[in-house]
Amino acid sequence: MQSSGNTILITGGGSGIGAALAHEFHEAGNQVIIAGRRQAALDAVVAAHPGMAAMTIDMEDPAAIAAFAAQLVADFPALDAVLLNAGIMVAEEKIDLAIAEATIATNLLGPIRLAHALLPHLETQKVATILTVSSGLAFVPLAATPTYCATKAAIHSWSLAMREQLKATSVRVVEIVPPGVQTDLMPGHADNDQMMPLADFIAETMALLWQEPALDEIHVERVKFLSEATRRGEFAAVFGLLNAPH
Repeated sequence: MQSSGNTILITGGGSGIGAALAHEFHEAGNQVIIAGRRQAALDAVVAAHPGMAAMTIDMEDPAAIAAFAAQLVADFPALDAVLLNAGIMVAEEKIDLAIAEATIATNLLGPIRLAHALLPHLETQKVATILTVSSGLAFVPLAATPTYCATKAAIHSWSLAMREQLKATSVRVVEIVPPGVQTDLMPGHADNDQMMPLADFIAETMALLWQEPALDEIHVERVKFLSEATRRGEFAAVFGLLNAPH
């Protein structure tokens, strides 16, 4: 995708990685629409970025997603990029069915449903992009968050398959693979010095997004400890380090 002139929807745009990416896309000269559940958080981001737009969406609700997509295309017919960033990460003790079902609905079914609703429109554009957000934990899971890791592994696989399906169309699929980042995704992450500073992650990610030739997957250096563990023949060692008692 070009660095400017796009009309891009960013889900989960009220905080964390979504809000930071929204800022960067806006500053680069793109029309940005952020979406999320919390109106107040969305309003705060828009207030700091004149010209940005916001819409609420519940990524767990199939009917709400369909209605949202129809309204989005009606309001922003130039839409040519979608960043499927919204997600939740909650620790589970053994199997917590409520957490598991909410995580799957938000992190996996939500992006698939929204992409399904928007794909017919995106295919009419000369050039369009679907950006997914997986995780380094898609490649080496954290035992404390099994369903989160499973959904991110599924998003990685889904991105690979959809990229292949859509290769003859105008729609590219780009996967962003974050490491642990200093955000409020989970309690304590924002202040954890073992996490990558948000500003550093965003700067490196944006540089990779604009790189030529274009990349299908965006892996910052910090995430390669996880995402390339199997390739290095170090999966068992990395899994052990990641899940060692603290």
